[in-house]
Amino acid sequence: MKIVVAIKQVPSLADEVELNAEGTNLDFDAVDFVLNEWDEQAIEQAVLVKEAGGGAVTVIGVDATGELDGVLYTALAKGADACAKVAGDFAPGLTSHAQARLLSSAIIAMAPDLVLTGVQAPDDLDGQLGPMLAALMDLPYVGVVNSVHVSGRTATVHKEYAGGLMAEFSVQLPAVVGVQAASQPPRYAPVSKVRQLAKTATIEEIEGADDGIESGLAVRSMTRPVSAGHADMIAGDAKAVAARIIAILNERGLI
Repeated sequence: MKIVVAIKQVPSLADEVELNAEGTNLDFDAVDFVLNEWDEQAIEQAVLVKEAGGGAVTVIGVDATGELDGVLYTALAKGADACAKVAGDFAPGLTSHAQARLLSSAIIAMAPDLVLTGVQAPDDLDGQLGPMLAALMDLPYVGVVNSVHVSGRTATVHKEYAGGLMAEFSVQLPAVVGVQAASQPPRYAPVSKVRQLAKTATIEEIEGADDGIESGLAVRSMTRPVSAGHADMIAGDAKAVAARIIAILNERGLI
């Protein structure tokens, strides 16, 4: 069983983000990049599938930030068996269409039985990487999946619909699956193990070139959210706070 997990790095939402001078995107020089949280779920699910039925897991991403190695070493520490990166003259903010094109070319050569990827990413939220990978590789796709079980050449997946409705699908392998959540929370990767792997592990480097494929969407401008109001903090003891709340409700005609 050959399992491939396609990942990407995204700007950290824990930091204050800055816009570029043109106001068309983030200032990528001023942000930190982290592993997409849904891709971390996909890595965990891949390792669970391997542990249940054997096989090998390879994690691959497009190195558009020059910082992908650390993420790949972490994936190895979580249980992946190999890792690879598509390298080239890329810039942060590479569209999902371009990423899918680059990744599909590399993954096809690996001849995987199962391809997993995060169902979406916070920097675009279009959830199109998985479907585009499947289309480019001419494979079936199931997304918003919460568990994957493989038996022979068939994968049984649980897919979530709006309102928490769950459905079970059987899909013939090879296939592409968009993971929303793994069957269990992602495991912790000890920092000491990641550092050791950074000294000993090998990352396969695959040359790629952005062919300039259009994404179908163009961002004309980005602006910071405008504050429409603010919260008033009520100070004092419980009696004073209660009295102020009652006064506010009276002022607004609610009591």
